[in-house]
Amino acid sequence: MVENLWLITLGVALLGGILSGLPVMMVLAGVPVAVAALAASAGAFDLVFLQAYPQRIFGVMGNGLLIAVPLFVLMGTLLERSRLAERMLLSAAEAMGGSGRALALSVLLVSTLIAASTGIIGATIVMLGLISLPALLQANVPERLASGLVCAAGTLGQIIPPSIVLILLGDQISNAYLDAQQSAGNFAPDPVTIGDLFAGALLPGAMLVGFYALWVIWRLPATPRAPTDRGTASTMKLVADIVPPVLLIVAVLGAILAGVATPTEAAAVGAAGALLLTAGTEAPRLQWVLAAGTAAGFAIVALKLVGIAPVPILFALTGLLLVALVLAAALTFRTGALGEAFAQTVQVSAMIFGIILAASMLSLVFRGFGGDDVVHDLLTALPGGPTGMLLATLLVVFLLGFVLEFVEIVFITVPIVGPVLLQHVDPVWFAVLLALNLQTSFLTPPFGFALFYFRSVAPPEITTAQIYRAIVPFVLIQLAALALVLALPPLATWLPSVLFG
Repeated sequence: MVENLWLITLGVALLGGILSGLPVMMVLAGVPVAVAALAASAGAFDLVFLQAYPQRIFGVMGNGLLIAVPLFVLMGTLLERSRLAERMLLSAAEAMGGSGRALALSVLLVSTLIAASTGIIGATIVMLGLISLPALLQANVPERLASGLVCAAGTLGQIIPPSIVLILLGDQISNAYLDAQQSAGNFAPDPVTIGDLFAGALLPGAMLVGFYALWVIWRLPATPRAPTDRGTASTMKLVADIVPPVLLIVAVLGAILAGVATPTEAAAVGAAGALLLTAGTEAPRLQWVLAAGTAAGFAIVALKLVGIAPVPILFALTGLLLVALVLAAALTFRTGALGEAFAQTVQVSAMIFGIILAASMLSLVFRGFGGDDVVHDLLTALPGGPTGMLLATLLVVFLLGFVLEFVEIVFITVPIVGPVLLQHVDPVWFAVLLALNLQTSFLTPPFGFALFYFRSVAPPEITTAQIYRAIVPFVLIQLAALALVLALPPLATWLPSVLFG
């Protein structure tokens, strides 16, 4: 009973710290230490538990899987600098002309490609707000629909692979699944990989994009436009702008899903490809050299995919790729693009890893108070068995999304509920459900970051209250997609079983 009171104290103190406006990383690390010290002075906590924290830090820093996080962030920041997404949006707006429905669908298509290549929420929403919002409003798309579409489309990078959310979930789900299976007496379970989660999220992610498209089609009437020579030329330009990021996405995801590269290796491929694309925009006269290096990189991946790897050809292609990469690095360094990308990558990665380490302290103190046993008892006492446990977990995650970011939610909830829930629930299905659920955290006020980013670029006549109302249909669409995957687990588990058995 005393431990339960200290757990309640810990929860209330965490909530108060978060709502106070203090940095979340400091709250997640400082509050548990303070509560543990207070409880230890009362004889209710053994400080020996904290001796395990350095080992946890070494475990996080030595986790090879998490190296993929800064590499994917670097890939996204470089592509943001290359302005490929901006060119795609401008080309789409020109190609689609004055049709509101066609323009809205083109924004959704481009947003999907951006999500699969960058996945950086803030930059994506700001860019969509600056470029596509004026075009949507000019095409007589209602302010409410346009605002909601920009906010929702900008968050697709959280469910469409390669997604940082899925990488962080993969790390935590795999650890929790191992604990769950060992508790159940299975000491040699099949591992849960990032490739499993990427494959599992593909169909639900595409389904969510389809739901958004159906909502746009239902809300906007069709206004056909007669084809012109200019329209044809604009379409060709749009195709030319779309091809490079599509090829990059195919190379990164193809290498992971085909099993020829680990997520970290594929992230390195993505960062190298993004560097070449960025350099091509910085120095158009040298695009042929960079294009040759890019072609060499794709050729290497293709040879690996088909299982043909002649050593002399691989050496020649690798040499050409290295020359192109060195040239690209020199060009982007001279223009300042590489330095800015590195600085932004360090900042974002430091934030993510800081929260991971802080959440590790919270998890350690929580277990020291016997919180894992309390959670086990609570979950097993719920009606409905595993289904009841799963629904309760998803509800808690959804509610946490109103006040926390996805990183904190992942590293707080999964270590707590995962060892219990994953004794009964497929880990890939659970991870995809969490990813869909976490995406709503960017859209739900008061702390939905997508809303903050959009507010910073939206015109003054669009009020904050209007923005909040605009995202309601899209949050409901996300919950509908979540419910469908909950009702039909093969939507998340079928493709991984086909690809990886």
